[in-house]
Amino acid sequence: AGVVRETLAEMGWTGWPKTSGNRGIHVACRIEPNWEFPVVRRCALAFAREIERRLPQLVTTAWWKEERGERVFIDYNQNARDRTIASAYSVRGRVDATVSAPVTWEELPDVETEDFTLATMPARFAKLGDVQAGIDDAVCDLEVLLEWVAREEAAGVGEAPYPPQFPKMPGEPKRVQPSRARKEDPS
Repeated sequence: AGVVRETLAEMGWTGWPKTSGNRGIHVACRIEPNWEFPVVRRCALAFAREIERRLPQLVTTAWWKEERGERVFIDYNQNARDRTIASAYSVRGRVDATVSAPVTWEELPDVETEDFTLATMPARFAKLGDVQAGIDDAVCDLEVLLEWVAREEAAGVGEAPYPPQFPKMPGEPKRVQPSRARKEDPS
């Protein structure tokens, strides 16, 4: 998470981390509402690949689980059209009623999802207030990421798979799980 924060800072962006209420961490960045979903998703992919480049042993953008190993997956496809995330402070459908909790960067290394529940969040909110209150004042511009996209495309690094329920997109590679792909005839 520290490298994500550092990279955002290098770009002049502010990121707002929160737990998903399950296993993941979301980092929200408010952007100008001037872009279509495919552009935003492609920018998210370029950002994810930059984090993967900086931490190749720890981070991956590999869409197929079998290619990830134990690495952390940065899910660029959450920026595709019609994708949803748990909103801040929403209660998740788990027995322990965990909450998708906004957290500070400083507390993120020690965060445990189970610490943020329907029972514990009122006291946290009373003590800290809304730790994401400034998100609307920190609007980010996609220009840096658009440059990264252009850099990738110039280097021959293009699209990545979309989720299975999406129509095939221009420039998208095969959407076949590697273990199910037909093996090329060696002759």
